[in-house]
Amino acid sequence: MTADQPTSAPTATGVELRDSPGLIAPRGHYSHVAIHGGVAYISGQLPLDVAGTPLADRPFDVQVQQVLSNLDDCLNTAGSSRQRLLSVTVYVTDIGHWPKFDAAYALWLGGHRPSRAVACVADLHYGAAIEIQAVAAVGIGG
Repeated sequence: MTADQPTSAPTATGVELRDSPGLIAPRGHYSHVAIHGGVAYISGQLPLDVAGTPLADRPFDVQVQQVLSNLDDCLNTAGSSRQRLLSVTVYVTDIGHWPKFDAAYALWLGGHRPSRAVACVADLHYGAAIEIQAVAAVGIGG
């Protein structure tokens, strides 16, 4: 662990809950990351900047970059990385944005290709156009 990876004691069930110091504290009853059994489960990340300001009024590509940056912060908090992603679930409010998202995502990930689903939904919190949740390996081999 490095100094910028806050730790929390595992609960009685062995689940370790962490919030990223690089992001605004969760505004609901959840943690940014839950870790158990060498796997990090990352809560859905919306396009909120470091001050917690929603970027829903910004172009789709700006929202994508903010969400991917937030996901990077969560991966770091978990002691993981993009290359250790196992599964990614993406929610968009306009499936027509899929090609733009896929291109930005491919640049962000490089050659790594974890499992992924992209689902079109009617609405997202704050009027956002995209939300991403993920699952990543942690621990030895990171």
